[in-house]
Amino acid sequence: MATTVAAMCGAAEERVVGTHKAPGACPRCGGAVVATDVESERRILCLPLCVKSKRKYSCSRCLRRLVTLYS
Repeated sequence: MATTVAAMCGAAEERVVGTHKAPGACPRCGGAVVATDVESERRILCLPLCVKSKRKYSCSRCLRRLVTLYS
């Protein structure tokens, strides 16, 4: 029942498009930073509504999610 309601109300699907090394180091442990390109798609009744692309940063050593201060 919950999956049916989520499919009708605009559930979002995320998929990883690509991953690459980013400049800089983790402020917590000093590990390498990894940039992951993620594409999310909202659908209503199996029809695509919008597609958004995001870049997420994380540490490869401690797996902590990192946030950019300036874009």
